[in-house]
This record gives sequence, structure tokens and C-alpha cells, in this order.
Amino acid sequence: MNKQNIVIIDYEAGNVQSVKFALERLGVSAEITNCEETIRKADKVIFPGVGEATWAMNALKKNGLDKLIPQLKQPVLGICLGMQLMCEQSEEGNTKGLGIFPVETLRFPAEDKVPHMGWNQIKQLKGKLFEGIDVESFVYFVHSFYVPLNDYSAAETYYIRSFSASLQKDNFYACQFHPEKSGDIGQQILSNFIKL
Repeated sequence: MNKQNIVIIDYEAGNVQSVKFALERLGVSAEITNCEETIRKADKVIFPGVGEATWAMNALKKNGLDKLIPQLKQPVLGICLGMQLMCEQSEEGNTKGLGIFPVETLRFPAEDKVPHMGWNQIKQLKGKLFEGIDVESFVYFVHSFYVPLNDYSAAETYYIRSFSASLQKDNFYACQFHPEKSGDIGQQILSNFIKL
């Protein structure tokens, strides 16, 4: 892959090292940073996240990242909690999100085991992130909250109900699943993002 300036946003709520290692397996090096100038200058930005929404939003606000991320013009990939924070609002702690996607993140009803953990098939694949990915490929999820299907859904899956496995709007891409933990399929998705 051609040399690019890839940045992984560090706000102490990310699975940043596993994302960095997944990129290294593709021969891509990435810088982990919370520096506004470095993030603005990057060719691609990855916004991972694990943990609780309110705490994570407060961590973003400490460095002004809550204002910066929605302004970015280069391709941005949100992962798991990162995707949820890119939405308008989350039921987790009644947290106001970044408002990139005008949808709400909801809590799974307790009709089955929550959190949803494990491998699920994705379908209704749309956009360049899923080029070369077979419909009904398996990817790895760990989450207690979900984004309902909406106009920006780029992939869907089913657990308790159908929901968005991925979102896309303009230069913003997002996965509820963890591409860095999803084997060859996840590697292909990360590769597709780097090639955007």
C-alpha cells in the first residue's frame, strides 16, 4: 500500500493497540494521538472505542476532539463505541453524541444475553468499505447498545432485532463490529478503508 499518514485517535477509551496491530499486518503504520493538528493533517483517521458513552464523550471534550471530529474532511472510520458516539444521542447515560449521523443509539432489550458478543453475519452491504466482501460474511461484535436501521445503514445484521452493522455518510464510515478482531474479512475492510 502507498505510504499514507494514518492516525488513530487516542482518548483513553479505545482499543487502539489492537487496531494499530491490525494495520501493521497490512503493512500500514499508524500514529496514535490526540493532537488536533496531527489529526487534521492525517490522510485517514480511525476513531475506535470501548467502554461507556458518557465517560468517553467527556474524555473527547477534554482535548476538544468532540468539536474536531465532525469537522474532519478526510475519510474517518468509527469502530464500536466510536460509531455510537458519531450518532446524535445514546441511551447509555443519556449521552449527547457528535451528531454526525442523525440517529440514536439504543439499548438492547433484555430478551437475550446482553452484551451481544460473538460472530454475526452481515448483509445488505453498501459502499466502498465492503468491496470484495461476500454477503453473509462473519464479523466480530461486542456491544450492549445498537443503532437501528436507517438511511445511513451500510450493512445490517441480526441479534434480538435487525440493526446497523455499519453506517456511512459523506467522508464518515463506521462499524459496530470490530474489524481488527474479525480475521480476514476485517483485514479486507480495513484495507478498503485505507484505499479510499
